[in-house]
Formats: sequence, C-alpha cells, structure tokens
Amino acid sequence: MISIIAFITVFTIVVLIHELGHFIAARRVGVKVYEFSIGFPFSTKIITLFKHKETEFTLRLLPLGGFVSFSKDGYEDAKELFEASYLNRAFIMSAGSVFNIFFAFLVFAAVFVLGKHLSLLDSILLSMETMWLIFSGTVGFIFNVFSGSGSMEGLSGPVGIASIAGQAASKGILNLVYFTGVLSMSLGIMNLIPFPALDGGQLFMLLIEAVRRKPLDLKFYQIVNIFGITLFVILTIVVTYRDIARLIA
Repeated sequence: MISIIAFITVFTIVVLIHELGHFIAARRVGVKVYEFSIGFPFSTKIITLFKHKETEFTLRLLPLGGFVSFSKDGYEDAKELFEASYLNRAFIMSAGSVFNIFFAFLVFAAVFVLGKHLSLLDSILLSMETMWLIFSGTVGFIFNVFSGSGSMEGLSGPVGIASIAGQAASKGILNLVYFTGVLSMSLGIMNLIPFPALDGGQLFMLLIEAVRRKPLDLKFYQIVNIFGITLFVILTIVVTYRDIARLIA
C-alpha cells in the first residue's frame, strides 16, 4: 500500500509540474488552454474544481498524472495552437521538459541542504553534478537501446517505479523527495525523444513543418499520435509484465 500511495503521489506531482510548464508557456504566447486536469487523460471527468478564464481545472476518475488540453473537442478545435508561430509552438512543447528539469534541480538542492547540511553553493554544485549523471545515464541508455548495442532491462514500468518509490519512502521522506527529483529529471529527458505522442515527437513534426514551410494535415497529427500512444501502451504492458515477473521471482 505504501508503494502504491508513494507512486501515485510522486508520479502525479512530476506530471503536473510537466503540464504546468505547457500551461504557463501557452498562456505566455496567447494560446488558450481549455482544461488542466489532475488524473489519467482517458478516465472520466468527475468534477470541475474551478474555472479561470477559458480553462477548467478538473479532477479525473483515475488520480494518476495529469494533462492540459488545447482544444474543446479534438485536434480540429485547437486552432490557436496550430496557428501559432513555429517558435511559439516549440516553446510550448518544450516547456514541460524544461519545468521538469528545473524542478529536479530545486528538489536536489533542497535535499542536499536539508539532508547533507551542505551550504547553498555546495548544494547547487552537487545538484548540477547529480543532474549531469542522470542526463548522461539516460541519454546513454536511450542511445544504446535504439542503436541495438544495449537492452531494455534497465527500463521500469509503473510496477517497477512503484516498487522503487515504496523503497524510497520506507527510508524516509527525504529519500522519497530525492526520488521525485530523479523521476522528474528522467521524465523531462525522455519526453524529448522524437517518438510519436511525446513532446519530442511533436517537436520533430514541427521541424518538418518548418523545413517544408507548410503545415502538416491535422488528421496526420492524429494518426501519428494514435500510433504512438498504441506503441507506448504495448511497451508499458510488456515492461509491466516483466516488472511483475521480477517481483514474483
């Protein structure tokens, strides 16, 4: 139970920080956000917490993660997002990862000050070193997997992450907070992979538009994202199965 609660709490915080980045960036460049939700995107909306301007702040049935919606009903309705300049769209799409990485820095600095009793300067330097280790390790792992020189054994799904979160929580609140920083940093980096449905995939398609100097068809965006989500779900199922097998073994 501790593992489940720790996982839901940590994962939701990290995802909300990510979505907050998209939300603030969109607001800065005048693109409307119609919904900012706490919970799994495809679960039922159970309540609207409040509404500010055109944005509804909602709670979904499955309280895991969160999302922002730039449309009222599908891609065809997200006119302001797709009519924004290439630079502004790139700013919006990359802001989530930027927020995750900056949040990780703040978390690490706080943990090193409170846990290791370091000076502010030393905690900042150690935070930067920690972030570099996570960055280089994550990028190296991604490169090895896609180049075929490595395996996906180091990849964890929800069950694996929940297990790690539970172990961190059992060692104290600072360990759980530190793990939150690690997960935030990793999510920020992974989201920039040029894979359909991820921010990196959106940025890659935006680059194609910029090179062609012609917008891609919105139906094409939908097809690519559905394809990406399908692959992502399949990958999650496979990794989760492997995580469960490890725990049982």
